Amino acid sequence: MTIKVGDRIPDATLYVMSDQGPQAVKTGDLFKGKKVALFALPGAFTPTCSAKHLPGFIEKHDELKGKGVDQVACLSVNDAFVMGAWGKQQSVGDKVMMLADGSGEFTKAIGMEFDLSARGLGVRSQRYSMVVDDGVVKTLNLEKPGAFEVSDANTLISQI
Repeated sequence: MTIKVGDRIPDATLYVMSDQGPQAVKTGDLFKGKKVALFALPGAFTPTCSAKHLPGFIEKHDELKGKGVDQVACLSVNDAFVMGAWGKQQSVGDKVMMLADGSGEFTKAIGMEFDLSARGLGVRSQRYSMVVDDGVVKTLNLEKPGAFEVSDANTLISQI
């Protein structure tokens, strides 16, 4: 079942790359008491994700913060090493937390998995954006497969 507005984010463990290697991030800690702009995409280093989705959130970081967002986070079903390397390549700095959901635990728990095995890509995340306020989904923008129309930073900013 796909998560919807009003639902609470489930408990899961995600990972971020640090100087010491992959570090666990519990969703309960990430979302507790904060307003988080979370966006997810099918894969690091893929065309739309690299050319439009992530760069849009980097560019609009200050606007999101100005709307009361405490944290901007990007999630993909990739490992922390890949997300860390992609973040460096995209110059995210401290603007976007690069969350790795390597086994797809979180993605499956919220019903956002997308099976691209027939194309050699395995199970990935659907493309979406959401605002999560103290662990509760307030806004959710889910793309149709292959589309990039409603999960961009500007759309999310207009909804806050």
